[in-house]
Amino acid sequence: MGAVALGLLLPTAGLAQWVGGTLTAADSALIGAVLLAEERRDAGAPSLRVAATHDDPRVRRLAARAAARITDSTFASRDALAQPGAPTFPVWPEPEWKAQYRALAPPSVGCEPLVVAAGRFEIPALQLRAMDLAGARPACATHPAMLAILLDAVDVLPPAEGHDPHPKSTRPAAHALVALSRLAPDSARPWLARLATHRAPEVRRAVARAAVHLRDAATLRALARDTDGNVLEAVLRGLPRVTGHEDDSLALRLLESDVPQVALAAAEALKGSAHPELAPRAAAALDRYVARARDPERDVRLALLAVLGRPPVDPHPVRAPAPLPRDAIALALGELRYLEVEMLMHGRFVVELRGDVAPIMAARTLEHARAGGYDGQTWHRVEWDFVIQGGSPHDNEYSGAARYLVDELSAVPHPRGSVGMSTRGHDTGDAQWFINLRDNPRLMRDYTVFGVVVAGMDIVDRVLEGDVITAIREVSAPTRRGPP
Repeated sequence: MGAVALGLLLPTAGLAQWVGGTLTAADSALIGAVLLAEERRDAGAPSLRVAATHDDPRVRRLAARAAARITDSTFASRDALAQPGAPTFPVWPEPEWKAQYRALAPPSVGCEPLVVAAGRFEIPALQLRAMDLAGARPACATHPAMLAILLDAVDVLPPAEGHDPHPKSTRPAAHALVALSRLAPDSARPWLARLATHRAPEVRRAVARAAVHLRDAATLRALARDTDGNVLEAVLRGLPRVTGHEDDSLALRLLESDVPQVALAAAEALKGSAHPELAPRAAAALDRYVARARDPERDVRLALLAVLGRPPVDPHPVRAPAPLPRDAIALALGELRYLEVEMLMHGRFVVELRGDVAPIMAARTLEHARAGGYDGQTWHRVEWDFVIQGGSPHDNEYSGAARYLVDELSAVPHPRGSVGMSTRGHDTGDAQWFINLRDNPRLMRDYTVFGVVVAGMDIVDRVLEGDVITAIREVSAPTRRGPP
């Protein structure tokens, strides 16, 4: 990487008191080389030795941190190498309903509190959580108020035709149908045929899940012709529980899917199959996924290897990272950048990229956002007392950017509002974000924090599964950082 003009590296005025100092273009180039060595896990890079004895303490600190991250995947020395004087993370108060949300979880809680929560339509988090828990509580099967709430939620679902249904109507219906399939099978069964062709994919996926509880193989087979990857995944994960290996021919057909979660679920459904076409078709699928050369599709390749009885050695070597983004050096020196996340239905929130703790990941995320890589994606995972996650091309955790992003673990203990990178093992970032909805210090050991919500946390708290990200754009600093 060539030298970068000093003017592009200077911190914002608000950070001058802790960044400070003067660096030459050669120093900037050295920092870039250190970051690249860290990203490529190159412990022998000459830049690490040169930077370790540099006159500027910032350069020495970056070199020491890079060396530690390269040699220890869990970055045990993170506390000793924390950036002194870095901006603090905002402390976001929790919404008032969160305590009630948590109080519903213990198995000792009877059905009555769930009925109250399920009736709070103005707070979807409580409503949907109560419906999910009710499905696992036998006492709710004889509670007329709960059964009435569930039936009403399904009954008011807009028809399959017409405009795209709003998540505030489809989500309750989907959750209610699954709960009904467990509590009142006879009440749920007539809805399967009516809703199996509904326009909303989340409703059809709920039909698949309900069909598993009802052991309705015919509905699952019909849904195997669906075009939505998450519906097909639900079918493939549920059908073997109902019919065993009777439908292996169906799984073989879906093994040819180019949607990663579908091919993965098909491969896992075929474990132990004696179908005569299994070996050649699984081998063909493996060849195709190797040729795609996408790092995050490793799970698919490993599942196909297992079906073929081969050793679990991924035949696709992880590619070297792309050239280091220009912004990585500025971010490493403390410059702040901001991304505004615009939601289709709920509003906007702003994320501050934290290059002081994860400059490479922050820079690559900024690069991905500038290229429109998140536009039109969804928040496909919502756990209101844990995280929301999104940014997948297929609305699923098994598809992401073509190249892995490597970890940059830090001393940040994943506080509420911090933004982390989704992985499935060390150094397997896939460009999908997750946002911590509560303090999650246990994630420190495995997941990189590269940003923090600095405006609009109330919007984050209202996100529903499937909500669409209209666009993520770089913006100037918000007028207010943190809660009002």
